[in-house]
Amino acid sequence: MKYIETQEGLRLPRVVLGCMRVADMSCHDLEALVMTAIENGVTHVDHADFYGNFQSEVRFGEVLAENPAIRNQIFLQSKCGIRTAGYYDSSYAHIVESVNNSLKKMNTEYLDCLLIHRPDVLADVDEMARAFEDLEKAGKVRHFGVSNHNPMQIEVLQQALKSRLMFNQMQLSILHTPMIDQGINVNTRFDGAVDRDNGTLEYCKLKHIVLQTWSPFQYGFIEGPFIDNPKFPEVNRVLGEVAQKYEISKTALAVAWLVRLPVKLQVLSGTTKPTRLLEIVKGAGVTLERPDWYAIYKAAGNRLP
Repeated sequence: MKYIETQEGLRLPRVVLGCMRVADMSCHDLEALVMTAIENGVTHVDHADFYGNFQSEVRFGEVLAENPAIRNQIFLQSKCGIRTAGYYDSSYAHIVESVNNSLKKMNTEYLDCLLIHRPDVLADVDEMARAFEDLEKAGKVRHFGVSNHNPMQIEVLQQALKSRLMFNQMQLSILHTPMIDQGINVNTRFDGAVDRDNGTLEYCKLKHIVLQTWSPFQYGFIEGPFIDNPKFPEVNRVLGEVAQKYEISKTALAVAWLVRLPVKLQVLSGTTKPTRLLEIVKGAGVTLERPDWYAIYKAAGNRLP
């Protein structure tokens, strides 16, 4: 497993174990998945308060209750801010309540990190800062970050905070590349020149923010996997050829393609299968040659100016 270093001195794995689909797993199977992750260096675990109809954290808490030693081996993060009634909520009351609920459900005294899941247009950043400060003082959250935020939204929140925002979790895959396209197509009239994220990739580099990529094997907005999907014959043809060259699977190659980006980047894996997790871990250890990276990018339907 390859690692990244944060400005806070943390050493984090390139792969994060995402728990969005674990609610229906047995405690035994989930523990096996978590132990496989830890044994292979995947010690960063991601949750959100509402994952699995609010049951994913409960299931994970059962694992920690059965095997408390796991807690000291992982960097545990969760997210809050999405209300299932159909709105976003970054109020002081909701942030604090959500964290308290997450701690109770997961049988832990603290989160290593809390992310705000989506930008709340009605958010008062001073109120958010007060929630962060109170949670940190109480020893309930050690670090903070955001998810699906653009650079200016991060800047506005950061100026109100005493602690540094460490993470931004964004969608990125071979078939979802708006963060990459705009930079490649700068000063052209091509569709890729449309700025959809205000330079998030460059901003994360500038501010040493760790970029966590979600849906790394999906196309569109979580429309389905692209690997071996007949809708995408060209990208799968090229993936097959390049994967054979590096002696890895297409899944591993999709991970290698992401971690080749020169930014502090983690790939968020949502798999519930230990064998697939091992493929993903293997991919994070492969360094693609520049021609291969660009060949995959173009095979996905992109053009270079």
